[in-house]
Amino acid sequence: MAQDDPPEDPDKSTQWAEFRTDLAEDRNIMAMERTFAGWMRTAFAAIGIGLGFRALFGSWDPSWMPKVIASLFILGGGWLAITAQQRACKTLDRLSTHEFAPIPTPNFRVMAYGVAIGAVVVTIGLWVLVES
Repeated sequence: MAQDDPPEDPDKSTQWAEFRTDLAEDRNIMAMERTFAGWMRTAFAAIGIGLGFRALFGSWDPSWMPKVIASLFILGGGWLAITAQQRACKTLDRLSTHEFAPIPTPNFRVMAYGVAIGAVVVTIGLWVLVES
């Protein structure tokens, strides 16, 4: 009998099916973690675009226009981080792990809220500390 052939014992076949289902759920959790990481990269990219926009076009007239556009990108990055965290935590609540330990939910929250708070602080600094 080849390795991929189903076992002849029906109970053994059921056990294999359940084991494969458990592994599929673990793969879904790992995919969710990769998706969260992708959204966090997108959040950092949006923040970077906002800072870069302000640095390149800070001499526009009116002077507040680059700040507004940069603020939208930066705050949008913070919003993306929070949204990614909420989706990741909802997904993690629906799934059960079997063969591995996922990233704990508080770590998602700490990372996302850290990015969001950083985005707010950078935006405030952009308006308060940067001269027009």
